[in-house]
Amino acid sequence: MSEFVHVHTKQPVLAVGKSPDAARAVVILLHGRGSNARSILGLVPEIEHPDCAFIAPQASGYTWYPYPFIEPIEKNEPHLSSALKIVHEQIERLEESGIPSERILLLGFSQGACLALESAARRGGRLGGVAGLSGGLIGQTLDRSRYAETMDGTPVFFGCSDTDSHIPRNRVEESAGVFQELGATVTMRLYPRMGHTINEDEITMVRSMIAHIAGEH
Repeated sequence: MSEFVHVHTKQPVLAVGKSPDAARAVVILLHGRGSNARSILGLVPEIEHPDCAFIAPQASGYTWYPYPFIEPIEKNEPHLSSALKIVHEQIERLEESGIPSERILLLGFSQGACLALESAARRGGRLGGVAGLSGGLIGQTLDRSRYAETMDGTPVFFGCSDTDSHIPRNRVEESAGVFQELGATVTMRLYPRMGHTINEDEITMVRSMIAHIAGEH
């Protein structure tokens, strides 16, 4: 077995909003290909909550992995494993500081959505939520053996255009099915001819997820 190469180590992690130890909810935001942590934090004014902390790690070279997400897993290594490690490390740091995973939301757009979904499925267990905006699980095929045993009812939201040129509709549907099998509470919305972007309905859904985590039922 080849030695693990941590491609994304020593990259910045930006934070805005409340400090995590004073927050009722923490959102980890994952940017898309060619973007950066500061750019994905541009969503914060639209989803901001007074009791929420927002954390955004940055990928080395502005991309989490080099090839399309529906290529064979091996083709995107070691970048993918390094990216997954970054996400898992962020969750572990929060848990070690006393923040339960039930108060953490993973949110990603495009390549960041694929990473958020893949991270959650492999990690398993209960999270406050996962929002994959224009994304799906990673790999040429979806191998159930890569994923954890259960998501313990974690709310998972898929939002995507039904004609996205980067994200095949059938992969979104297949990914949603995997999460249902893992015991997640899945909401999937396919928007007619939306394009590769984020719409107001998705923003509203994310706001609702954050409010629920923060204790507003």
